[in-house]
Amino acid sequence: MSMATPPRRQRSSGTPALEWLDRHPQGAQLMRTARELLAIQAVLAGTLPAALARRIRVARIDGPQITVMVPGPAHAARLRQSTEAAAARLRDAGWPVERIVVRIDAAMGRTWTEKPHREAEPLGEGALRSFEDLGRRVAPGPLADAIGRLLRHHRS
Repeated sequence: MSMATPPRRQRSSGTPALEWLDRHPQGAQLMRTARELLAIQAVLAGTLPAALARRIRVARIDGPQITVMVPGPAHAARLRQSTEAAAARLRDAGWPVERIVVRIDAAMGRTWTEKPHREAEPLGEGALRSFEDLGRRVAPGPLADAIGRLLRHHRS
């Protein structure tokens, strides 16, 4: 009687979502694609100047063609100058890449930080009376208009 060998256990990523993706067929395909994109990006980044390498994202593999995203026209122009050498380097690393397409994604350059919540104290009655007094003493014009807007804002 032969003993069955236990199934090979996959290494845990420590993240439930990633573990789920690895165990399900569609998720496993997604993870394979993501790993391929990252691997190609790493090889490609090794062929480029560091400042440019930090700004690229390999977005798609379509047979012998890959699409690389950059944040702006200057990055695109610089990358386009290097596509032949980069494709050759990718082929040397075992990726059957014949063509590199460069696309601009302006959103790559943005940072998505939230604006801090403004914590302004409302003006007290004494301050509002002082602004009213000031508003009566200044000549008509931009300053008087600004004081009027401030008072309307704080009175409503």
